[in-house]
Amino acid sequence: MGILLRKAIEKKRNFLINKLINKGVYKKNDIHLFELTLTDLENEYIKISKIEEKESDDHSPCLRVHFI
Repeated sequence: MGILLRKAIEKKRNFLINKLINKGVYKKNDIHLFELTLTDLENEYIKISKIEEKESDDHSPCLRVHFI
């Protein structure tokens, strides 16, 4: 694998690990985030983001538009 590709993968892994830590995720099934593959990290980030999005939708006030 080329050096640039390896660095790009590592940069994306670190980005996702930091995002997950900021969301309060430190492990997945007793496995530390730094042990996961890039694909596993991407899938976990997508899963957590969808859960947060659903929770925020559940708590958002309903807006009604009335036309006259």
